[in-house]
Amino acid sequence: MSFSDSETSSQGGEYKFFRQFSRDRLLHEMLESTNADSKSWKVLIMDKVTVKVMSHSCKMADITDRGVSLVEDLFRRRQPLPSMDAVYFIQPSKENVVMFLSDMSGREPLYKKAYVFFSTPIPKELVNHIKSDTSVLPRIGALREMNLEYFPIDRQAFITDHERALEELFGDNVQNTRQFDTCLNTMAKRIATVFASMKEFPMVRYRAPKASDASTTTFRDLIPSKLATAVWSCIEKYKSIPNFPQTETCELLILDRSVDQIAPVIHEWTYDAMCHDLLDMDGNKYVLEVPSKTGGQPEKKEVLLEDHDPVWLELRHAHIADASERLHDKMTNFVSKNKAAQIQQSSRDGGELSTRDLQKIVQALPQYSEQVDKLSLHVEIAGKINHIIRDIGLRDLGQLEQDLVFGDAGAKDVINFLRMKQDVTPENKLRLLMIYASVYPEKFEGDKASKLMQLARLSSEDMKIVNNMRLLAGSLNSKKSSTDFSLKFDGQKTKQAARKERPGEEETWALFKFYPIIEELIENLCKGELPKSDYPCMNHPSSAEQESTSRFSVRKKAAPATTTPSEKKTGHSVRSRRTPSWAKPQNSDDGYSSDSILNHAVADLRKMGQRIFVFMIGGATRSELRACYKLTTKLRREVVLGSTSFNDPPEYISKMKVISDGKI
Repeated sequence: MSFSDSETSSQGGEYKFFRQFSRDRLLHEMLESTNADSKSWKVLIMDKVTVKVMSHSCKMADITDRGVSLVEDLFRRRQPLPSMDAVYFIQPSKENVVMFLSDMSGREPLYKKAYVFFSTPIPKELVNHIKSDTSVLPRIGALREMNLEYFPIDRQAFITDHERALEELFGDNVQNTRQFDTCLNTMAKRIATVFASMKEFPMVRYRAPKASDASTTTFRDLIPSKLATAVWSCIEKYKSIPNFPQTETCELLILDRSVDQIAPVIHEWTYDAMCHDLLDMDGNKYVLEVPSKTGGQPEKKEVLLEDHDPVWLELRHAHIADASERLHDKMTNFVSKNKAAQIQQSSRDGGELSTRDLQKIVQALPQYSEQVDKLSLHVEIAGKINHIIRDIGLRDLGQLEQDLVFGDAGAKDVINFLRMKQDVTPENKLRLLMIYASVYPEKFEGDKASKLMQLARLSSEDMKIVNNMRLLAGSLNSKKSSTDFSLKFDGQKTKQAARKERPGEEETWALFKFYPIIEELIENLCKGELPKSDYPCMNHPSSAEQESTSRFSVRKKAAPATTTPSEKKTGHSVRSRRTPSWAKPQNSDDGYSSDSILNHAVADLRKMGQRIFVFMIGGATRSELRACYKLTTKLRREVVLGSTSFNDPPEYISKMKVISDGKI
């Protein structure tokens, strides 16, 4: 059994960001490696898991360019193609191996030669089973472990595809069940393949049980430590892989959703978050209506808001108001540089043109349609979001949410809002009360919760969600730490706060003050200030931990986070167009780049420190992904966010509802 070595790794050569690394391994190390024996077209055969791995990393055009003419499902009836070679990318299960052997054994195999790549380590008994079939062995061109069974969903994020993790790990009566063990072990195996694939050996840390007394610790409190143990067990087995590092090269922090129950439900005001929160999207797919070319009814068009869209890459982490202004500026700039557009403009009245007017002018120029399709799409989307924000009065709700989080609002403010704002949707009222319960858990004891629910006109099903927040939080007799959600950070305030204001942070736009807890945890981890009592380390012996911490510090000093003068100033007017330095685009003829906000972090990759991986059990949020992008630039270390799934607020609420009973 061989393990194919990557030509570039985090330890040397060209620096590659997370998803690029995964893509290159699949395309170059797997598909292109089969071209050495034959340049002819091949068939790619995958199972239901590996096809998702591939689709999250590569496009069909990428696969075709590597000599694949046909993609097949392992368990579907397939046409024999005895003149073609086949590439199998499959999980190392008994069923898959049996199916592979049935394809390639006997006098008339389905394919000429088979190149087999397994997504995780294959058990010895299955290797022996393959070797025992003497008719198949001569037809095998490669038999390798790719160790790649995670799903990259972003340049710096991946999931293990456990949508039901909250229910299967934190639900009622799941402790010691087969469902619990399967979920946790599969999760650990997939996380471990991240490090095997990238040839990274992590310093593994995890959130310790919150209870100071072991007798009050619940099984839910122990989930991060159980996952850390399982991940560590898998990673130790990878030490035998050629060129796998024997000392720590990165850091992994394992958390669960209890560390921050506000981030999944608070309104996040970035363009990305607003799209997924307020619009009817299916994953990254958005359906919009476009004018019919024949003059009939508007036609529906599906678009993907993904990395291939340069406007999306630039604006996704910007505040919705900032994104709207940038789009207007882009349209204005296009019109000002285009003579035909100027003629169109001069034929109208001399008043100031809105973004919509500019969009219509540009769309009237067919020769430029390809250039402005993306721009028009985002003008349409941003306009719709702003319309929804106005219609449902989201600014007032958003202000109250942030005031609660930062200790500037309390019970009276919540009660007044619920009494005065009767037209707020039930979901938004529930989200407000979930934030309120996180900051003021004592206000939901006894019959207080039911009175609040009656005032908000919410159902008993909604009440169940708030109760399930307590289950997720675990033991009540908890140690006071930086992640306790009811601490009073400011002695001057009589109200409680779930966040403390961060000195030196600009609030360039209104309602842009909120930050997820992981931002603080990652910064403390990088500075070596994360308490070992609250976040223990799996690595042995303890001297390795000290050595690694010292090495991380040296790397960090060699790559200081640059601080611009603007970062040192206090907050300023909401109308200011200054953007925080981590989100500033660069090198564009219209003043705004079409590349990712990370491009200026990549300007000198030799200064990039070692990676930080954070894994969130129970679903990550878009605000947490934004924090990882921000910290990558600030710390000069790529921060990769992993999770069981990525949840938008409606999805998270649905999952919280079934922790205690029922099914999604």
